[in-house]
Amino acid sequence: MAASAGRGGGTVVLFEGASDRLAFLAAAQRLGETLDDLDLVDLDGITNLRSRLAALRAVEPAVRVLGLYDAAEGAYVTRVLRDDGAIDATGVPADAGFFGCERDLEDEVIRAAGVPLVEQALAARGELGRFRVFQGQPAQRGRVVEDQLHRFAGTAAGRKARFAADIVGLLPLDRMPPALSALLDVVHPAA
Repeated sequence: MAASAGRGGGTVVLFEGASDRLAFLAAAQRLGETLDDLDLVDLDGITNLRSRLAALRAVEPAVRVLGLYDAAEGAYVTRVLRDDGAIDATGVPADAGFFGCERDLEDEVIRAAGVPLVEQALAARGELGRFRVFQGQPAQRGRVVEDQLHRFAGTAAGRKARFAADIVGLLPLDRMPPALSALLDVVHPAA
């Protein structure tokens, strides 16, 4: 579903889902970027990349398409971009403005922020007490806190959608996750 369908100036940014789009919006806001010239599109899963690209190309063959994906999906994204003609046989997704998060964006945000800042974001949302209860569950006791936070992000309806964006809202600008920073850099390249 497009966040700004029909408003774009020829650039579409594709996200696996709402959580990545919301984190991108939060980062852009922190950097003072205006995104009025973009169409921000949730794919509702990376497996919809091929059909969404085909639909975009059918309407506007020269549309500039950028994106963010999880590294585990890198081979699939590479195949789709090669089939689309966005990259050649030796190209990588970054050549076409598609950037991979090592595990996923939540993992990168947790790593960039550090545990205290993530817990601060949880406290601001009123979720820190729930996280402490979650940590005490038998399946969580032996895990490192970063893995607990990552798992906690997806345990309640709606939490994952805001998790990374809440943290990005507090994250020092010099600690933005690399994939998110790279995407922001290609959206509006410095003149």
